Amino acid sequence: MGGLMRACHPVPAAGVTLFAGALAVAAGRGPAGTALTAAAVAAGQLSVGWSNDRADLLRDRATGRRDKPLATGVLPAAAVNRAAVGALLLCVPLSLAAGSLAGTAHLVGVGAAWAYNLRLKATAASWAPYALAFGLLPAFVTLALPGGPWPPLWLTGAAALLGAGAHFANVLPDIADDLATGVRGLPQRLGARRSAAVAAGLVLASTACLLLGPPGPVGPYGPWLLVLTCALLYGSARAGGRMPFLATMGVAGADVLLLLVLGRGLR
Repeated sequence: MGGLMRACHPVPAAGVTLFAGALAVAAGRGPAGTALTAAAVAAGQLSVGWSNDRADLLRDRATGRRDKPLATGVLPAAAVNRAAVGALLLCVPLSLAAGSLAGTAHLVGVGAAWAYNLRLKATAASWAPYALAFGLLPAFVTLALPGGPWPPLWLTGAAALLGAGAHFANVLPDIADDLATGVRGLPQRLGARRSAAVAAGLVLASTACLLLGPPGPVGPYGPWLLVLTCALLYGSARAGGRMPFLATMGVAGADVLLLLVLGRGLR
């Protein structure tokens, strides 16, 4: 169980699940709807995390990744196969329980993440699955509301930009290993310095969409959110490693907190 927990990419899985749950609260889904949203997203994220480590097994062994239970032999591949497929099968009814259109939106996002793991991560379109999957999360929440409204474009755009920025930030520490094993996604093609700049730009653009998109004044929270975003991005860039990705998750949390406090445009 410990190996499975480490192999599921627990930090991003938890972050995305909390992001979706907070969106559900902000949209007024209620306790039951919020719990269902979080459960469906958690199942999808577990399946994506496990399938990612399984797809990367040979590359992780080639680069000597000691932080990967599969690569070190602590965790058998068959166990990860079963876990990934089981979580995916669980994700389907949990997603569709929110409604056919809402569930389909979420399952398309999960499918995009699997497509990234199995093929697209090594192509110039590596950013697209992240943008699509994150961009559809607000739709999964709002389409389950009475009347099934689509989310506002500014929220979809903010989520998609945040997802693409998370991709660039997440890849930064592994660019050298990826290139050595033949993975040439867009960040690997651009190189670490330019990819770091792209990641920061995308995350800042996401925050700008969130602040400027909804009707009405920005209010006193807007400048503080921009300051927090810039501080997190600057500090994480100096720290290196996994910090840029963790900072992106921190920005996502701050963004959702703003939505919760202001209740802007979600219901």
